[in-house]
Amino acid sequence: ERLRERIEGLGGLVRTDAEVVRLRRAGDRVTAAEVRIGGQTLEISADHFISSMPLTELVRRLDPLPPDAVVEAADALSYRAFIIVGLILGRDDLFPDNWVYVHSADVLVGRIQNFGNWSSELVPDPQTASLGLEYFCDVGDSIWSRSDQALVELAGKELQQLGLGRSEDVIDGVVFRQPQAYPIYDGSYREQVATIREFLGSLSNLQTIGRNGMHRYNNMDHSMLTGLLASRNVLGERHDLWRVNTEQSYYEEIAAE
Repeated sequence: ERLRERIEGLGGLVRTDAEVVRLRRAGDRVTAAEVRIGGQTLEISADHFISSMPLTELVRRLDPLPPDAVVEAADALSYRAFIIVGLILGRDDLFPDNWVYVHSADVLVGRIQNFGNWSSELVPDPQTASLGLEYFCDVGDSIWSRSDQALVELAGKELQQLGLGRSEDVIDGVVFRQPQAYPIYDGSYREQVATIREFLGSLSNLQTIGRNGMHRYNNMDHSMLTGLLASRNVLGERHDLWRVNTEQSYYEEIAAE
């Protein structure tokens, strides 16, 4: 929200709830993005493009399509999905941790976040607690296919089963689904990414960033750093975003190259 305020204060424009349906290219450049907002389709021209969408989607949205080998490599990439069930509980004294990793085979939940312990500003009512119960799954499997109400009920039941809260204290719940949360590292993903990367490298004004934009299991530090360096590249610096990786420990101390 603060970033949006600053951009708009400088005369920029931020569009949300907008689907990129096509990236037009000519020669070695992307020339425009075709974007669907509500029932309208807009074509936005620009000098630079930065993409964080999954490589599978990016390749398929390029117009004209890349060579068959690139499209096939993109189609071969796969992802693990993710569901977070947000619960509002009518008490605020649950547990002191920011998040808890769950290793019990007796429940389906894999991780639980206590948002108020990250920041009190994440919970509007200080008399309540806001939890996020996270389920790792695949699109279309038995977890993904459950209704939102069934997932809220499951989360409340498992919270009590783990001794971290009582199901009767749940006063509301909401479900968020992310179909491409975790890039899968299988036996051939390196070759597939290399094929895609080589082609994307031929487009002089397109950069890809973040976990999905690079098909890397990055954490938040990595993803934010690739975005920051991409923006500096737009301003004339020369950073290789692919050098940002899990071996780097102190991301805030990486010097400009």
